[in-house]
Amino acid sequence: MTPISRAGTPPAGTDDTGHVEIRELRAFVAVVEEGALSAAARRLHLSQSALSQTMQSLERQLGVDLLVRTHTGVRTTEAGDLLLPEARSLLAQHDAAVRAVTGSARAARLAGTLRVGVPLELPPELLPTAVAEVAAAFPDTRVEVRHQPSAAQLRALAAGELDVALVRERPADPALATVLAAEEPMGVLVSAARGEQLVDAGCVRLEQMDALDWIGFPRSDSPHWFDQVVATMRAHGIRAADRERGDDLPVTSEVKLAAVRAGRAFALAAPGWGQPLPDGVGWYPLADRPVVRRTWAVWSADARQRDLGVLVAALDRRGR
Repeated sequence: MTPISRAGTPPAGTDDTGHVEIRELRAFVAVVEEGALSAAARRLHLSQSALSQTMQSLERQLGVDLLVRTHTGVRTTEAGDLLLPEARSLLAQHDAAVRAVTGSARAARLAGTLRVGVPLELPPELLPTAVAEVAAAFPDTRVEVRHQPSAAQLRALAAGELDVALVRERPADPALATVLAAEEPMGVLVSAARGEQLVDAGCVRLEQMDALDWIGFPRSDSPHWFDQVVATMRAHGIRAADRERGDDLPVTSEVKLAAVRAGRAFALAAPGWGQPLPDGVGWYPLADRPVVRRTWAVWSADARQRDLGVLVAALDRRGR
């Protein structure tokens, strides 16, 4: 069978055209098991276009069609039927090897160290309060905070590089445990002048943002949350939601606030926006709470660290 590796360098004596990566096999198996590219993309935390490109690349490298694509989903070709059990076997071997290595890494990690992944814009008191409870119960425990997007956190958690991930979407993985750590009804940042024109009974309505550009966030950070926000804005007639940013690059707070202050854009923001607002920019709650951002604490279901348990319990109480 074609040599397979996780890296981008083919084994000696082979050429690039026959080189298949583990991620491509994992994508193929997910597509077959889900029966549709869209469902497999959600499972893998990828965009549908990226997954489609991966499948096309795999077929191109192997020189065969693996899938028949129809309006109702996908099914395997004869070549796909041959590849499927081999792919599952290789993935099982690969995952067993990774678990053995990461299990050793977990066991060898410094006693009393908790590695916590954190996205942007957490409620200000969420993590400090939880860390304080850990410190009271386990004075020797050191909490190591790593700022990463949700998708990157979930990959790091799977690789044994994090103990807890704080993410914007709840993963559907039986190997992971979750609790709701925070729930924030989102408001909007708009220019103060525009806010004064639109505010009614202390609120503005989401559909009133239609004349403005939306300063969003990269879909790759958290695909499910991004899609949820876009769907909600489209349902309220926000045309800006149809103009998704092609470069998928993050927007700094300075750039976001400058665009908002100029009066040509709006941004979604939680009540506890983490920095003072400049003159000329106001935060306003949205009527009827159309957009609610949730932050989930996620960790390995087989974890047994007592200090981790205290941290998770503290986050769970904050999310209720």
